[in-house]
Amino acid sequence: MASVDDLWLVDFGQPYPAEPAAYRPALILGPPDTFGPRFPFVIVTPLTTSRRGLSLHIEVEANNQTGLDTTSYIQCELVRSINRNRLVHQLGAVTPDISNQVTTVIKTLLNH
Repeated sequence: MASVDDLWLVDFGQPYPAEPAAYRPALILGPPDTFGPRFPFVIVTPLTTSRRGLSLHIEVEANNQTGLDTTSYIQCELVRSINRNRLVHQLGAVTPDISNQVTTVIKTLLNH
């Protein structure tokens, strides 16, 4: 079951221009485990390997904990809800520090 702060390989399918496409890692943002495994959706934000130097992007190192092969960047501006069936397999998880950075950026984006 996908949990908050997990990194999963996600099938984003066919995108509109500038949206994440095909298979790529994504960070699970919610909902919390209290919703249970039968809740059909998860909230994610995709990762990219392109370093764009944006303050909205949080760097995640490639290591055994994250399960990433290449240093990647969480694209906080691309938060979306997807069906759980789009989750392919778990890669790893982010540290509490990375999770806090993502939370801060998303709160700023939402003007909170």
